Amino acid sequence: MLSSGVVEWPMTRKIIIDTDPGIDDAMAIFFALASPEIEVVGVTTIFGNAHTDVTTRNALSLLEIAERSDIPVAAGASKPISSEFRGPAASVHGEDGQGNVGLPAPKTQPIEKRACDFIVETVMDDPGAITLVPIGPLTNIATALEMEPRLGEALGGIVLMGGNAFVPGNATPVAEANIVNDPEAADIVFGAACPVSMCGLDVTEKHFMDGETLDRIASYSNRRARHLSAILSWYRDFYREWMNIDGIYVHDSTAIAYVLDPTLFETVKHPVRVDTTAGISRGKTWPAVRRSADERPWEGRPDVTICTGIDSAAATELELSALSR
Repeated sequence: MLSSGVVEWPMTRKIIIDTDPGIDDAMAIFFALASPEIEVVGVTTIFGNAHTDVTTRNALSLLEIAERSDIPVAAGASKPISSEFRGPAASVHGEDGQGNVGLPAPKTQPIEKRACDFIVETVMDDPGAITLVPIGPLTNIATALEMEPRLGEALGGIVLMGGNAFVPGNATPVAEANIVNDPEAADIVFGAACPVSMCGLDVTEKHFMDGETLDRIASYSNRRARHLSAILSWYRDFYREWMNIDGIYVHDSTAIAYVLDPTLFETVKHPVRVDTTAGISRGKTWPAVRRSADERPWEGRPDVTICTGIDSAAATELELSALSR
C-alpha cells in the first residue's frame, strides 16, 4: 500500500455522486453501488460528456440496470456558471454518452428538485455525514456552496475526479476536461471549507486497465458488467485510435477507490487555484508548491489533498471484486 498518512473513514460512507455519464462514469457508479462500504444517497447530473438531458437519462437508466431506482436522481446545470458549454465529448463516449449502444429509455424520472437544492437539503439534514463525489464539471457543487454558506462546514468532504497539478492536460495541453468545462466553479470548490481530495490526471493516468482486465469484466454475468462490456468496447477503441494502447486510463472510478481505501494512494497537500482567465491556461489547476515573494492568489486558501500515486493493481482488484458481484 502507498499510504502517505492515516485517513479515518466511517465504516459505511454516505455519498452523493455528481456525474455526467459517460462511460467511465458508468464504471464509477456501478463500482460504488456494488461496494457495501458505500451508501449512495443520491445522484446529481451535469453537462460534460453529453448534454444534461442526456446525462440525466443515462443516470436513471444505469440505476435501473443496477436495480437501484430507489436512489433519487436530480438534474443539474446545463451550462457553466459564467460561460457557454464547450460541447459533448462524443468522440470519447459516443453521441449518447454510452458508446452508442442504444441504451433503452429509463422508466423512471428525476425528482423535481434541482441538483444544487438536493445537495444542500440532503447535506444540511445530515451534517458531517455526507461526502460529495463529483466526477464531472463542478457547476452543481459550486452553486450549492454559493447558495448555502454553511454547506462546506456541514460536508464530510469532497472527493473529486478532475484537474492536473503536475502533469499536462487532456482536454487542452494544460487543462483537464472536467475542470476546463467550468473553471470558475472549480475555483470555488477548491476553496471549500471541508476536506477536498483531488483525483486528477496526476493519478488517474497512473491507473491503467489493460485489455486482459477489460475482458475479465466482460466475463461477469451480472447486468452491470454486461452493460459495461458493451460500452467499454467503444471506449477501448478510442484509446487504441488516439493513444495506440489496448486498455483505458481509469479516471472516474479512481475517486470511488479513494473513498473506499485512501491508503492505496500517495498524496501531497497544497492550496489550489484554477486559471479562470480567457488565455491558453484556462482551466489549469495551479498548486502553490513553494514559498514565493507573491503568494496572494493562494492567500487564505485551504490545502487540497492531491493524489499523485496509486497501487493500481490493488485498486483494480478492488473494482473488479465489486463489479463481479
